[in-house]
Amino acid sequence: MKIVPVAFDSFGVRSMATMVVTKDVRIFIDPGAALGPTRYGLPPRKEELLALEASKKLIIKHARKCDVIIVTHYHYDHHPYPEDTKLYGVFEDKHVLCKHISKDVNLSGKQRGKIFYEKVREIAREVEFADNRALELGGTKIEISPAVWHGDVGSKVGKVVMVCVKEKDCTFVFGSDAQGLADPNALKWFVKQNPDIAIIDGYPTIFLGWRMSARNFERSKENLRQAIRKTKVKKVVLDHHIVRDVNYREKIKEVFEVASESNKQVLTAAEFYGLDNLFLEAWRNKLGKEIKVSVEGYYRKLSSRISRAAL
Repeated sequence: MKIVPVAFDSFGVRSMATMVVTKDVRIFIDPGAALGPTRYGLPPRKEELLALEASKKLIIKHARKCDVIIVTHYHYDHHPYPEDTKLYGVFEDKHVLCKHISKDVNLSGKQRGKIFYEKVREIAREVEFADNRALELGGTKIEISPAVWHGDVGSKVGKVVMVCVKEKDCTFVFGSDAQGLADPNALKWFVKQNPDIAIIDGYPTIFLGWRMSARNFERSKENLRQAIRKTKVKKVVLDHHIVRDVNYREKIKEVFEVASESNKQVLTAAEFYGLDNLFLEAWRNKLGKEIKVSVEGYYRKLSSRISRAAL
């Protein structure tokens, strides 16, 4: 099994777009990418706009080659904006598994989900609601979790589904926006799957003391520590919300300590490829001044790494 991160926050955009390649099937999870509309009171910088354009090209290139596309929830960094016809094109003639649009979903999710469903069913080979489902394609088993909270229990932004892919003796779990497995049910499902490798959205620490409470953050950290201790997972890609905080490593140092003690890795998607992190949103107030980057050069390297990983 090959795990191929395609677009992530550590590549400079809001996304968790991921491809999974097995002997029998190519799977693409969450083909969407977006930018934070404001940060430090500033709109996206030109570097971010370049990264977004490059990310979408990579998503389109690789998702078109896949057989199955999974959408875990209806935020625009995980599925296309309604007007993005090019990105919607990746669903053509695909088997689509998506979060239910009327069960375990908030009002915004229902509205966006309905738009998505209506657009995709016109072009996809098959569209199925995925919550708590399992299917086998040759020797590959895909399991979708029951809906879990998008972060803290009772979150106003609703629920998501997680994804598990199993092939022979290898198991991969995609945590979607479960935000550090903050929901105990997300942790329980993760431990049950007992993955070898996982991609997890980290807790949005930039909102601590505002939208998020310190108590819930501590619970999330403990859940992450348990996920590392109680499973055979050797590599955890921890990315997305958490890397929008330039001080994230210090805030979750206990998680890194547990991983080190267990001889396991916790790393970003960029670090997974041996690349430098490109935290463009977190750097927005310093881009072009204290921090200068070549987005084009970075994406040439990233594109090469993705292509090699997908072979």
